[in-house]
Amino acid sequence: MTHEEDQEPGEIPDGFPGRYWHALDDGRIQCDLCPRFCKLNEGQRGLCFVRARQDDRIVLTTYGRSSGYCIDPIEKKPLNHFLPGTPVLSFGTAGCNLTCKFCQNWDISKSRAFDTLADQAMPEAIARAAAEHGCRSVAFTYNDPVIFLEYAVDVAKACREVGVRTVAVTAGYICPEPRAEFFHQMDAANVDLKGFTEDFYQQLCTAALSDVLDTLVYIRHETDCWLEITNLIIPGQNDDPAELAAMSDWIVENLGPDVPVHFSAFHPDWKMMDTPATPHETLARARQIALEAGVNYVYTGNVHDKGRQSSYCPNCQARVIGRDWYELSEWNVAPVGNTGGACAACGTRLPGVFDATPGTWGRKRQPVTLKQPSP
Repeated sequence: MTHEEDQEPGEIPDGFPGRYWHALDDGRIQCDLCPRFCKLNEGQRGLCFVRARQDDRIVLTTYGRSSGYCIDPIEKKPLNHFLPGTPVLSFGTAGCNLTCKFCQNWDISKSRAFDTLADQAMPEAIARAAAEHGCRSVAFTYNDPVIFLEYAVDVAKACREVGVRTVAVTAGYICPEPRAEFFHQMDAANVDLKGFTEDFYQQLCTAALSDVLDTLVYIRHETDCWLEITNLIIPGQNDDPAELAAMSDWIVENLGPDVPVHFSAFHPDWKMMDTPATPHETLARARQIALEAGVNYVYTGNVHDKGRQSSYCPNCQARVIGRDWYELSEWNVAPVGNTGGACAACGTRLPGVFDATPGTWGRKRQPVTLKQPSP
């Protein structure tokens, strides 16, 4: 069951009426947004910290509030097949519905203090700022946007009105009904497939792999949302070649060979400071395993490796897009229609969303302050 109430235009509420919850017989309210199903008494917050029970309903406490705005290269999300080279206005809020011990954005995602949320903006202001700064898209990132679904969906709708697309960077831990609403509003998503065993998810994230796999299948087959996958490889935890091969086989069988996969390097952080950084050769091995399994587009991330960060035609092996970290070099993509691309050498269609010419944003990172409406 979902519950919805009207909100006064322009208001930035402390508790925006949330959707996806129901009352229990024992007087508690269950949040039905994600598979944690937090059961709350009045005044309690869920594990994500941003969804709370207030006046006998679930509210979102971070609607219209952000930890800051920054223009990034789209490749940083990472998305390599979605408007390459273009700028994306990125922002997050606070909190997370996973408890990953290796979190690389823990200062935001693990925040319990709302002074982290320094900037305020309603959806229309974000869409307007993206358009004014020449951004082709807005990314919900830094912390998982599924926990601020109502805000993200409203921003996506406002962006669509001004011709700006939206991107979700997410772990995909969400229930079926809200999942449908959320991803049908997104133009692209990068889903963090953190490992490929239930033990990994249970021990390091207190979550379930099966729910994430369901989300991947749903996005790929039930929406028009462009999908890419990231796997952060952690030494001694999810770097076993057999596990990487099993994951790659699953991707090919259930999602198809054309969903790009990014293997990214871990660096010591949060509660895993004693775990070493991922060796470069581990990323190279993971990429080779995935290619041998039949994944057509495989990339390494968080390292300097132009050869393995570039895109190659799976038919003739020509380099169609050269990348050096977030900087584009070669561009051998022939336009097909308004948003399609093909290998300029052999004509093989390239999966993704492409402009006729590449963007020129490069590796710049530009903080942005949104204009606030006059009182």
